[in-house]
Amino acid sequence: MSVPALPTALPEVEVSTAARRAAPLAVLCRSGDPVPTPVTRAGELSDEWMATVALTGKVGEVQPGPVGSAVRWVAGIGDGEPDQWRAAGAALIRAHNGRLEDGGPAAERHLQVELPPDADEDQVAELVRGLRLGGYTFAVTGEPGKPRARTVRLVVAEAKAEVEAVANRAAVMAAATGLARDLANTPSNVKDPAWLARMATRTAGRAPGVDATVRDHHWLAQHGFGGVLAVGGGSTRPPRLVQLTSGRRRAPHVVLVGKGITFDTGGISVKPADGMHLMRTDMAGGAAVIAAVEAIGRLGLDVRLTALVPCAENHMSGSAYRPGDVVRHYGGRTTEVTNTDAEGRMVMADALAFAVRNLSPDLLVDVATLTGAMKISLGLRTGGLFASDDDVAARVLDAGERAGENWWRMPLSTDSGSVRDEFAESVRSDIADVRQCPPGPGGIAAAMFLREFTEGLPWAHMDIAGPARSDRTYDEVTTGATGFAARTLVELVASYAR
Repeated sequence: MSVPALPTALPEVEVSTAARRAAPLAVLCRSGDPVPTPVTRAGELSDEWMATVALTGKVGEVQPGPVGSAVRWVAGIGDGEPDQWRAAGAALIRAHNGRLEDGGPAAERHLQVELPPDADEDQVAELVRGLRLGGYTFAVTGEPGKPRARTVRLVVAEAKAEVEAVANRAAVMAAATGLARDLANTPSNVKDPAWLARMATRTAGRAPGVDATVRDHHWLAQHGFGGVLAVGGGSTRPPRLVQLTSGRRRAPHVVLVGKGITFDTGGISVKPADGMHLMRTDMAGGAAVIAAVEAIGRLGLDVRLTALVPCAENHMSGSAYRPGDVVRHYGGRTTEVTNTDAEGRMVMADALAFAVRNLSPDLLVDVATLTGAMKISLGLRTGGLFASDDDVAARVLDAGERAGENWWRMPLSTDSGSVRDEFAESVRSDIADVRQCPPGPGGIAAAMFLREFTEGLPWAHMDIAGPARSDRTYDEVTTGATGFAARTLVELVASYAR
């Protein structure tokens, strides 16, 4: 079966001091001030038109300009906060694509937005993200593709080079989100471990300075990756391990680990049927890592980077692993299996142990749709962050803020006298070194298990079970996989660049 060509085409962004003649023009409007910016365009919007449409400038408001005006669209940016510019860009591109679907002329494949002279770097960056991602769609269909805007020109009065640099970086960040969405949205009858490994090689592996290596199940067996092999043992489509590397050896070394479960039935501890179709996105953590590596390569960040994505399908069969099994991970530590639906931590444990023993990271970060508990704790728009220390936590939180992605730090401590000491002790098993699902709060228990494989290195665990997928469109997010965490990872790695 054919799927849309990856990566999905997003509108190209260009910057110019001159507007195109035939292309439709959009201007921006702040709330409480119905006069568009730049104010030189205000005369092209009649008082009668503004009164008729009740122009408010609120975030997400997009109105078509009056007939005959050079201004085709007016988009509200609210109070002008950067995230409001992102929402405005997304609403604008959706409105414009809707017009194209209704038969807009070919010239309208090229949209242009006139920027106010006081637009700052953060506002421009967020506008570009919204414009590139707001119209994202992914559909496997026999129908011809719907027309979409191909380019967006940002029209500026001056300082073109500065705006261009900001727009280009923001475009790369948006592309990372788009690629992560593509990988996670692809249906699992196409997306098996081998396919995900190939896509990682074709995308991130072709970015400047990035090398890709794929290990098959024979190599995994020879090197003792018991967690990956156990999880993938129930499927006829064997597991893989993707390794992506870039950068100089003397630069700070950041290792990213992403969960790559291409479909999750829950195994013998089978999931409820309701919602299982969404498990094609259970490799969203791996998708975010792959997409982040490509973006980091394209941005040319001066940092040593390694990414590991253990890829497997968790199926039911006579060869599937069982509750009660004891699995030996890479490096020798053993795990007592109590729930085969907690498969993500099994494959991640192997990758973390491999990183610790072979890569000497300055920072170890794992990303996964790991626990439903995080969806209950933080909802569907905020990622859960567990960190080994305050400095690591601050770096991730700062990166998320720059990326426009929300994170909340969760407790992870063994301080003397803390009630959380109980959680640390609960990881111990009577029959193995550790147990897979220790009692206690689900998200914290999973993090405590993973920490056993980090050997005390600086480490962050990012649980994206909630925000990795969406059942509705809002801001720049569209229904399906969201690509959450890809931009945060890029900004986090950038904080280590020299």
